[in-house]
Amino acid sequence: MKRAFLGELEEVILLTVAALQELAYCASITQTIDQQMGRNISFPTVHTTLQRLQEKGFVASQMGGATAERGGRQKRLFTITAAGQRALVECRQVRTQLWDQIPTQVVQLWGA
Repeated sequence: MKRAFLGELEEVILLTVAALQELAYCASITQTIDQQMGRNISFPTVHTTLQRLQEKGFVASQMGGATAERGGRQKRLFTITAAGQRALVECRQVRTQLWDQIPTQVVQLWGA
């Protein structure tokens, strides 16, 4: 099976979609990344990345119900797909393998 490659931003957004579950829409994803990582990311950047993840088959989307707070407009809700789950597990495994290759003494010197 061909390995899935995710860029750092794609991985962070995919992780955020997985964490937020049914509350994953562009604005909530943007806010969560800002709050959790202290990383200021623009709404259009998140939107574009979500579209790219959807094209890769890592997320799916559907329109949610209209809300008064959004002036009657619907939210596009995102969910992680099985392929997205596999990609995240694979990313985690690769990162863990790389971390495990660093000598313990070096990691201790870093204070980790």
